[in-house]
Amino acid sequence: MKRPIDIALARLLQLASPALPVGAYSYSQALEAAIDAGIVRDAASAQRWIGDVLELTVARMEAPLLLRLCEAWRAGDATAAARWNALFLAGRESAELRAESAQMGYSLARLLAELGESGGPRQWEEVSFPAAFAYAVACWNIEPDKALVAYLWAWADNQVMAAVKAVPLGQTDGQRMLLALGEQVSEVAARAAALDDEALGNFAPGLAVLTARHETQYSRLFRS
Repeated sequence: MKRPIDIALARLLQLASPALPVGAYSYSQALEAAIDAGIVRDAASAQRWIGDVLELTVARMEAPLLLRLCEAWRAGDATAAARWNALFLAGRESAELRAESAQMGYSLARLLAELGESGGPRQWEEVSFPAAFAYAVACWNIEPDKALVAYLWAWADNQVMAAVKAVPLGQTDGQRMLLALGEQVSEVAARAAALDDEALGNFAPGLAVLTARHETQYSRLFRS
């Protein structure tokens, strides 16, 4: 007996796919600057760097804000969504990281409109990627907790692929890193769901310095 296709799962896989045309592949989020500075030089240091960024910034700000954005869009509260969007953009550590999120958010919002999902954040002056992603989650009836895991996985996958290209590393190294980071992603998602508003925030001065340095780095493959 054939089982019915889980449309929400298919849509979630589409959102998390590297084929999503938002330009994520062109960004490293300061990983390239860490490589240039000699902080990341092999698979072990790359995994440590990606894991630290996941724990110190994504887990404490981006992940819980994505859940709040999902809740706002599901409730039809565009005002709350705009507030969380503004908070996320204000928390970006550099001009590069803010521009990255705004470019990806704009691209996803435009894509959603072209796919028939009108409204949402498309008319905002600046759309963060989490805000556009959360809007798609609401439109496609995806469960927020599953959406967060997929979002974090896509982030980690993109970071690993950036490391494979720029260190450089072998494909097997990349898959080993993803196996380890996959466990961390699940833990981060669970903690993000339990985080209250007063605990939101990130503090990673090393990341901020490196992403600012990347803006004037002489030779680079990535836009951040």
